Amino acid sequence: MAGLGNQYHRWIRSHPKAEEDFGAAVEDLLADAGVTFDRVVARVKDWSSLKKKAYKKGPDGEWIYPEPWADIHDLVGVRVTVFHSTEIPVAIGALQQSFRVERSVDKTAETRISGGFGYGSHHLILTVDENSSDIEELSDYQGTSFEVQVRTVLQHAWAEFEHDVRYKRGIDVVDPRVDRAFTLAAGLIELADQQFDQIAALQFTDRSPADDVELTAETLPGVLAMLLGNRFPRSRSENYRFLMEILAADGVTTVAELDSLLDDVDIEAVRGALRYRFHPGQIRLIDDLLLRRYGQDHINRTGEIGQRPTSRPGHLARRLKLMRTARILRDERPDRQ
Repeated sequence: MAGLGNQYHRWIRSHPKAEEDFGAAVEDLLADAGVTFDRVVARVKDWSSLKKKAYKKGPDGEWIYPEPWADIHDLVGVRVTVFHSTEIPVAIGALQQSFRVERSVDKTAETRISGGFGYGSHHLILTVDENSSDIEELSDYQGTSFEVQVRTVLQHAWAEFEHDVRYKRGIDVVDPRVDRAFTLAAGLIELADQQFDQIAALQFTDRSPADDVELTAETLPGVLAMLLGNRFPRSRSENYRFLMEILAADGVTTVAELDSLLDDVDIEAVRGALRYRFHPGQIRLIDDLLLRRYGQDHINRTGEIGQRPTSRPGHLARRLKLMRTARILRDERPDRQ
């Protein structure tokens, strides 16, 4: 166990920003994939928790983790909460295409198969590998495994309260009435999640953008629903403010100008050049279409817009290089010479 402590503290000293790095990487990845998530929270397991887990034994008295440093995969844990359950497979797909998948367990499906109500979440054990090479925040974590839990906000609220009652208060035996109440609450939460899914499916279906609709962060989701349909996932509502800012910076301020930007030939050119690991969301797609149209000028005008202005110019520069290699930029295509 002394060896485990040395490994743990050495790793912590070498990666003092691990929580920030993994949180930012997963958040950016999901935003690019158009996942409408509530929040992403990353944490590094503290030493006391890791030691307690390492000491666990099975019913047969054998160590559950005979080689703790190699066998325990949630030293770094990331929790993703989404507003409705239809976003969960989109989030999982983006993560699976960006990391090596060691394990994938659908706890919600397991509960349903057993015929009960209770804990709902999807757990992934992922490893940073060559598929993650373009995720700048994780460049120093090659070979590191981590856990991601994806659940709805309602599932998360149930799980947090249930964990607080059962485990944090030191009560060995829980009143059967409490068990029954948790089961009833889990059933109601499942029904509420189904209603949220229906609301998400109905959103924007009756809206029709016209040329005189003001292009704002508030109108963008509805406009894009009509211009793109369901071809590319929508994103979080607050991210459309970022999209409006970069559109305005490049002079795209009307519905007609946006419609012109969303040319099918241009979209396929961008997808072919960048070879997305995941199905890009609306905001990532439009950012790349602007980069294709305006090149370095787009980086100069929008590089400091967004939540991570220190890393955005580098991300854009790498994507611009791929476009130049594919010769799809508007001013560098062979037919323009």
